[in-house]
Amino acid sequence: MAASARKPAAVILSHVPSPLGNLHIASCDGAVCYLGFERKGYREDLYAYLGRYLPHFEVKTEKGEHASIHGQLEKYFGGRLKKFRVKTHLFGTEFQLQVWTALRAIPYGLTTTYSSVGESIGNPDATRAVGQAVGRNPISIIIPCHRVIGEDGSLVGYAGGIDRKKKLLRLEGALLV
Repeated sequence: MAASARKPAAVILSHVPSPLGNLHIASCDGAVCYLGFERKGYREDLYAYLGRYLPHFEVKTEKGEHASIHGQLEKYFGGRLKKFRVKTHLFGTEFQLQVWTALRAIPYGLTTTYSSVGESIGNPDATRAVGQAVGRNPISIIIPCHRVIGEDGSLVGYAGGIDRKKKLLRLEGALLV
């Protein structure tokens, strides 16, 4: 089939309010491919991210497809959910995918460091690269990049803002060392 005749991938987009501000969710083929906090320019960034991996896509408004994730987020923010059961579709480099998979292994209520994530993927000297991959995590909260802290226990870097990171860690009861 010629490239021009390809059917564009359907990207379903929705938003849900949270105690930390509106969250925007995108799914591709029934799997979440993006979850992020509302901020100026988020839509342009989302489209650029998707465009790198989906040469042809069409954004459609959610019509109930995200009900399960909306419900899980509500339970999470209410302190009644510790593990998300959400199908995800990640787009990234092999290294990023390794880091994001390692982030999923960080238990609710605990934190780890960038160097520990590097060690867990067999790349202990890649702390800076791990930090960059963590910062590019496209599925906030579900892939818990907020659980990664500095070697000295400081709350460093979070695309959603340090204040939100602090609130997420408090919600989870994580000890801030």
